[in-house]
Amino acid sequence: MTQINRKTKETNIVCTVNINDNKVSNIDTGIGFFNHMLEAFAKHSCIHIDLICKGDLFVDGHHSVEDCGIVLGKALKKEIFPIENIERYSNVSIVMDEALVSCALDLSNRPYLVYELNVMGNLGEFDTQLVEEFFYALVMNAGFTCHIIQERGRNKHHIIEAAFKAFAVALRKALSKNETLGIPSTKGIL
Repeated sequence: MTQINRKTKETNIVCTVNINDNKVSNIDTGIGFFNHMLEAFAKHSCIHIDLICKGDLFVDGHHSVEDCGIVLGKALKKEIFPIENIERYSNVSIVMDEALVSCALDLSNRPYLVYELNVMGNLGEFDTQLVEEFFYALVMNAGFTCHIIQERGRNKHHIIEAAFKAFAVALRKALSKNETLGIPSTKGIL
């Protein structure tokens, strides 16, 4: 179990992550749609997440969403690395009604994000461009290489939710135990 706290002039976040515990997560960012996405991520990754964010939502959701990505990424990195006896790679496609989103993931300790979702606009009060900000902050701080690609879809809610679920399932599969791999790199370290 790992706890990361982050307090700035814009946000105050407490985040606890446990990759070996699938009990019900407790998430409150002050942003309803974002809570829903993080709850879906926790459920489908089988990772317990307690995340409370008090942010400057009177400005907008940007600082809260980005900083949650930073904190969650740091907590995941601390939980996962050093890597040994896991698959490391995974590639998953998730459907949600008309939407299909793929996520390819490498727990490489070399952060990189390819993000190709066509979801510009708003969902209620949520600015959908913040989805990319979240994933960028998360993978840069976690040390993951991640490609999130929209194959099809029209409904922004479905596309974004499929992306969060694809990332979650890809992470769960990449963390799958494989005792024969040892350190899953020819370099001997990640």
